[in-house]
Amino acid sequence: MSRLLEIKDLRTVFDTAKGRISAVDGVTLSLNSGDTLGIVGESGCGKTVLALSIMNLIPANGKIVNGEILFSGQDLLKISSDEMRKKRGSEIAMIFQEPMTSLNPVLRAGEQIAEAIRLHQKLPPKEALALSIEQLREVGIDDPEKLVREYPHQLSGGMRQRVMIAMAMSCHPQLLLADEPTTALDVTIQAQILDLISTLKEKNNMAVILITHDLGIIAQAAKNVAVMYAGKIVENSTVENIFDHPFHPYTRGLIESMPARCAASSDRNNYLKTIPGNVPSLYNLPAGCRFFDRCSVAQKECNQEEPVLKEIEEGHFISCWKYPGITN
Repeated sequence: MSRLLEIKDLRTVFDTAKGRISAVDGVTLSLNSGDTLGIVGESGCGKTVLALSIMNLIPANGKIVNGEILFSGQDLLKISSDEMRKKRGSEIAMIFQEPMTSLNPVLRAGEQIAEAIRLHQKLPPKEALALSIEQLREVGIDDPEKLVREYPHQLSGGMRQRVMIAMAMSCHPQLLLADEPTTALDVTIQAQILDLISTLKEKNNMAVILITHDLGIIAQAAKNVAVMYAGKIVENSTVENIFDHPFHPYTRGLIESMPARCAASSDRNNYLKTIPGNVPSLYNLPAGCRFFDRCSVAQKECNQEEPVLKEIEEGHFISCWKYPGITN
């Protein structure tokens, strides 16, 4: 498969009243056409900011200060705003985290999908609306002719998410960024949404970046996984390696805190494990490893120098001083 996306040493910062913080700090990732990369981590680890950086949709008080985002060999950080606007929606699309706040409440669903089609495909309004109906039918809407006339508040959560997916897929992008696409949906609808994304991915040979805090979703839908903590990637490998041979203490903590793992155990005293503490404030990070304060195996030297992401075996990268092959 060909390399579609390559992110090199990306750093996105925000200037706030308390000072400058790095929400994405030195992230390096790659993704091939047709593959799914899962990005997992707790809230506040920088997952959404990473996706917004790829789309070049950083809020006004933020900016990308370092790195490269190579999409089909072209650095998205070096092209003009007009060129980037043409790529959004047509070549790179995004399903935002909360469809109720992402959809325009005063526009009908069909109008919002048709707007993207008119913008990128230069079609007249009637043809764009007809394509909107077909796109809604493709994402599993039974009566798309009716739904195109309805407003977001008239739709269920699952319907709104399907509208978001239809809008993202309307121009058949090469890369789809799905930011928590199953948030606030019941288990049955979650499965339907994940199956839908997988079907569309296979049909269009599309690459997907799936952002979530749910490792169960990652196990079901992704080929590779990047574990993100406090703005950095701490472990990156295939799904099989991450689940069968997790090394970083944070990765192990996430896996051990999965309810399914606890339920599958025959030990009645095997209580659901948790990771103590919280993600550190970006204003007050530890001097060394950012996971130091929460790590059960940390030693004094772990708080002296920050570990770097290194390949410990083919395709398996970690950032931890406890691994024998990583020395400072």
